[in-house]
Amino acid sequence: MILGASGFLGGALNKELRRYYDTYGTYHTGRIHSDNQHFIHFDVVQDSIYEVLNQVRPTLVISTLRGDFEGQLEAHEDLVDYARRTGIKLIYVSSSNVFDAFTNYPSYEFDKTFSESKFGKFQIACENLFLKNLPEEQYSIVRLPMVFGLNTPRIREIRNRILEGQEVEVFPHLIINTTTDKKFSQQVHFIINRNLFGIFHLGSKDLIHHQEFVNEIIERLDLKVKPHFKLVYTSNFDRYLAVLPRDNPLPKHLSITNEEVVQVSQVY
Repeated sequence: MILGASGFLGGALNKELRRYYDTYGTYHTGRIHSDNQHFIHFDVVQDSIYEVLNQVRPTLVISTLRGDFEGQLEAHEDLVDYARRTGIKLIYVSSSNVFDAFTNYPSYEFDKTFSESKFGKFQIACENLFLKNLPEEQYSIVRLPMVFGLNTPRIREIRNRILEGQEVEVFPHLIINTTTDKKFSQQVHFIINRNLFGIFHLGSKDLIHHQEFVNEIIERLDLKVKPHFKLVYTSNFDRYLAVLPRDNPLPKHLSITNEEVVQVSQVY
């Protein structure tokens, strides 16, 4: 079961997994899902996750939920409680923001989390629900960097801002790694298929400055329009926001580079 299957990451996972597993998902908005018996409406603020879980009785739940932080936290508390009582496996999709207070080096799987942002602090709280209340073999935490790919939200935003004459925001001193929605889905599929557990960093194996990466994306889009940039300096020196795989790596055929991310990042 995919919580948030109508969203960007949840939708990518649903597309990857539904051919191989009896897959269900939750959605919040969208008429397209209301007639699909494998999609169940769920409002993270108003609804109880227990109702969804008792209806589907899944053996594995992947959470890509977004929305109200308090509602999400309560839903994940109930999800962990359900898993503790039933023994099901959980996968929580987190992000590099759990490390956004660290600036001097990239982050690896077992580094201590520390965040200054509300989003990062919230994700740390969710991660801790799994880490403190479940045996390790019952959960996987997968942390993502910035996600790009074919017709993805970040690519559409860059394209639309350029075509509309708006500034594209870049961070010249920010060093990142990236991935694609398709590669992320393949990696999670492998984790499920091999029954892996623990913490995984699903970013590219190399690093790049954010401004350089965005320039390469724009060159790939070939829009024939001169872009305008808004340079955002959050530090006088280079700072890192990258989740590198090291301690818990996946096979080489599931790795990706920033160059490969650029190559597939286009718009229909």
